[in-house]
Amino acid sequence: MQEQKMIHPIQATNFADILERVLDKGIVIAGDIRIQLADIDLLNIKIRLLVASVDKAMQMGINWWQQDSYLSTKAKQTEIEKENMALKKKLNRLEARNTT
Repeated sequence: MQEQKMIHPIQATNFADILERVLDKGIVIAGDIRIQLADIDLLNIKIRLLVASVDKAMQMGINWWQQDSYLSTKAKQTEIEKENMALKKKLNRLEARNTT
């Protein structure tokens, strides 16, 4: 008697494939937490989570990490330059006050 193997039409995907699809397309997870006591809102939290690749996020106009000085050396440099300019202006004002 010949043994027959069962063939499944659904192809198994691994975690890397699923992660690649999610990052390529993006996924939004949303939820709300509300705590009430006697019809009085004590706590209301809205949670929105976007999981996407950097390229996809930038296509959507999301690039907050580029302005965060903790995550971007360019933003940190810009922050330092602004602080230096403010200190130079303050120094110039103090020097002008002392010369008069």
